[in-house]
Amino acid sequence: MEAATDQTHPAEPAQASSPTTHGGRGPQPYRQDPGSILLAATPIGDVRDASPRVIAALEEADVVAAEDTRRALALASRLGIKLGGRLIALHDHNEAEKAAGIVEAARGGARVVFVSDAGMPTVSDPGFRLACAAIDAGVPLSVLPGPSAPLVALALSGLPSDRFAFEGFLPRKDGEATRYLQDLATDPHTLIFFESPRRAAATLTRMAEVLGGDRRAALCRELTKDYEEVRRGTLGELAEGADDILGEVTIVVAGYERSARAEDHVGAVLALAAEGMRLKDAAAEVAAATGARKNDLYKAALAAK
Repeated sequence: MEAATDQTHPAEPAQASSPTTHGGRGPQPYRQDPGSILLAATPIGDVRDASPRVIAALEEADVVAAEDTRRALALASRLGIKLGGRLIALHDHNEAEKAAGIVEAARGGARVVFVSDAGMPTVSDPGFRLACAAIDAGVPLSVLPGPSAPLVALALSGLPSDRFAFEGFLPRKDGEATRYLQDLATDPHTLIFFESPRRAAATLTRMAEVLGGDRRAALCRELTKDYEEVRRGTLGELAEGADDILGEVTIVVAGYERSARAEDHVGAVLALAAEGMRLKDAAAEVAAATGARKNDLYKAALAAK
C-alpha cells in the first residue's frame, strides 16, 4: 500500500539472527534454500526497517518477483544492494497468469523472493495467488516478516488489540460502502481499514453515521515516515478535522460494545430502513443483535425520522 521514502542511510550488510535452516546455534549469514519461495515484507516508510534476512534474500535470489519492478529497484538502491537474478513483475493484473510459471521456476531449484510495493505481501497486496499456487504444488513457502501498516496502526491507536479484524479498503460505491459498514456495526473486534487521503473525510463521516459518532477511533497517516501522525478521538471528531489529510491513511475503529439502550441504536435501525426494510422489521433485527427492546427502538426511530 505504501512506498518507502528515501529518508535514511543504507542498511548494514545482512546477518541472520535466527538461522533456523542451518542448524547452528550462533549467528550465521542467511541463505535461502534452493527451490523455495519467500514472501518478504519491505519497509512502509523508513528503509532501516528492512530486516537483514530480507536484504540477504534480495541480493541472492535467482528470481525477484515484484509488484512494481521500479519500486523494487529503488528499494535496492536505498539499501545499497543489487537485486539478485531475474526481476519480473507480479501484480494484481497478471498474478493469476504468472504464478504458475514462478512456482515452476522454484520447482526447478530457483530461490524466489516476492515483494509488494511496501509492507507484507498478501495483506491488501498481491501474493495470495502465488502463495496458493506454491502450496498446491508442494513448493516450500515461507515468510520473511517485517513492517505491516495494519499492525503498526493498531499498536499506536490505543484501542483493544486482543481481538481485531483487518478490513482493507471499503467499496468505492457509496451504497456498497454503507452496507459493508452496516454488516460490521455489531462486530466486537477492533476494525482496521486502509483509505486514500482524498476519501478519508468522507469515509470517517460515513463511519460516524453507520457505526455511531461516539465510537472511538484513530486516524494514522504516514506511518514510520518523517511526518507520521496519529489522531485519536471519536469518529465524529475525526471526521470534522480530516479535510487536510495527506499521505497514506490507516483508520482503526473500536469494536462494538453491546448496549441495551434504544437511543444508542437508532442509527442502525434508520440505516436498515433506508435500504428498504420496513421500520418495524429493522427495529426487530437490531433488537435481536443488541438486546435493546424492539418497541423502544421502533418508537425512537419514528421520533428521529
